[in-house]
Amino acid sequence: MKNKLIIFLFLFNFDISIAESLIKDPNIIFKNLRCLVCQGQSVADSNSEFAQTVKLVVKDKISEGKTEKEIYEFLTEKYGEWIVYKPKFNLANSALWILPYVIFVVGGFMIFFIAKKRSNR
Repeated sequence: MKNKLIIFLFLFNFDISIAESLIKDPNIIFKNLRCLVCQGQSVADSNSEFAQTVKLVVKDKISEGKTEKEIYEFLTEKYGEWIVYKPKFNLANSALWILPYVIFVVGGFMIFFIAKKRSNR
């Protein structure tokens, strides 16, 4: 039984790695990259020279067999984290990831205590 479980887990992880390495639609990557010239558009929506160049670079990386993660890492190293719409969680941007949840929880407690005070009167 243990051997079957190990084989199943190996095959399951193997399938995920194959699926991850095969990028079927480069538009998914284009939509997750920000155009540095247009400031508010993704590379998929922009017609600037920069966006066209990034599209060519992404297509070249796909033809080289790079995964989506490797392409994002390459572009992040070259242009900075601002190019990716979903940056990695790290110390530099941890406040941006955590602060909304903290504000939500604190606000919920404030509303709860204010409503409790009003109901006690």
